[in-house]
Amino acid sequence: MPDFSHERQFNGPVIGIDEAGRGPWAGPVTATAIWLCPSSYNNLPADIDDSKKIKAARRASLASQLIAPPHFHHTVSIDVANIDRMGILQATFLAMTMAAAGLFDKFIIAGLTPPVHALVDGNLLPPNMPLPATALIKGDSRSLSIAAASIIAKTVRDGVMLDLDAAHPGYGWESNMGYGTQSHKTGLDQFGVTKHHRKSFKPIRQYLGSFDK
Repeated sequence: MPDFSHERQFNGPVIGIDEAGRGPWAGPVTATAIWLCPSSYNNLPADIDDSKKIKAARRASLASQLIAPPHFHHTVSIDVANIDRMGILQATFLAMTMAAAGLFDKFIIAGLTPPVHALVDGNLLPPNMPLPATALIKGDSRSLSIAAASIIAKTVRDGVMLDLDAAHPGYGWESNMGYGTQSHKTGLDQFGVTKHHRKSFKPIRQYLGSFDK
């Protein structure tokens, strides 16, 4: 289970950053940066963990608690047009950087000492982070701040995909969240590619190529 051992290595506010939606064929990529208030550590739910290990209903409940004061967070989604323009890695980096910058600004506006360090899930760091940062492989299973960020990011992105499913039924987005499942493939066969599909992704490019022949 994640804990605060990494956060406690720094003297000052430490934020956690994670993303949701790098792999799907459709929809945005979403990143959250969060600061968990140390005075409320003991009041945090005991089951905060990697968002993928938590059922959707419980994940949404946790997210609603984590976005409430005294904690601070900022979430950013990068749309499909920008994913296709810059590539998924750079779009993910942009979402993480913007989330960190937005959270940093909230500290300044509140008159608080700004964050001194960021813990970022993964093995790579965005190149333009507004503060020093450390990449943590499987960070959402090691750092409570990253785990909290993963819960919020996935909850927000899942909400976007539910809205997109209502507008474009038939792709199974209400359950597959845009990933390349059989229900998504069936939808593509029946209804074709939407404006919310990532045309830079190989499976969608291949589908478009076969459709054009």
